Amino acid sequence: GKAYVIDLRAAADFQKGRIKGAKNIALADLITHLNTVDFSKYDKIAFVCYTGQTAGFATALMRFYYADEPAKRDKFFDLKFGMCSWHKDFASKWQQAISNKYASQFVTTPAPAKPAKGTLPTLTTGKKTGKEIVQARVEALLKEGFTPASITADAMFADLSKYFIVNYWTEAQYLNPGHVPGAYQYTPKQSLKYSADLLTLPTNKEVIIYCHTGTQSSMLAAFLRVLGYNAKSLLFGANSMIYDKMVETKLSIWKDSEIKDYEYEK
Repeated sequence: GKAYVIDLRAAADFQKGRIKGAKNIALADLITHLNTVDFSKYDKIAFVCYTGQTAGFATALMRFYYADEPAKRDKFFDLKFGMCSWHKDFASKWQQAISNKYASQFVTTPAPAKPAKGTLPTLTTGKKTGKEIVQARVEALLKEGFTPASITADAMFADLSKYFIVNYWTEAQYLNPGHVPGAYQYTPKQSLKYSADLLTLPTNKEVIIYCHTGTQSSMLAAFLRVLGYNAKSLLFGANSMIYDKMVETKLSIWKDSEIKDYEYEK
């Protein structure tokens, strides 16, 4: 199939090396650019960034933006691990991110009960229909960029009590390899549905979501921020906290075998 490649990295990095035919577009300019693209010519619109996390954020936002146009919506994809997986010349961001720094602080206690259900955040977009509200939120988030939607493990561990921490793993994984102290367990593809536990998230506190690699959490941060939650994705996920434990329990990890060493152009 044919892919239309959008590279979200800084222009200087794009110049140093890029996938052949890729277009260098900033998040803030994404919708303006996509309005010029003939979607019918492509099977996929692939977002590429440094590590797969900004691209994950963009992928989720675009799937919401085009929610009622499946012919467009279903074509958005995130290049897993970003340019790190394309060629070893770009792999350092992932190679340097893996860490065991917080392995001694992880705990294996049972999951606390989730808080009582509250209400959704209040949105003030000035729009009336659901579609217009969602699109206004997406546009605002693209302008803000991924940085306000992300946080490092170091920043989180500096004051765990400040955040509502979501462990987005199965209950079995929450117990082994364990979790960040005080984290709540939310089951992937289940817990964050409106009909399940979405409303147990606080609207008056920063919510940090962490997963294995930071890819899924980047998409969840997009989803929750569209709704008005102050949600952040933990960069590089548990790979940046308990890497060796992730390897032991066979959870999703970055490894150098992910590097494909495909050709690129300058």
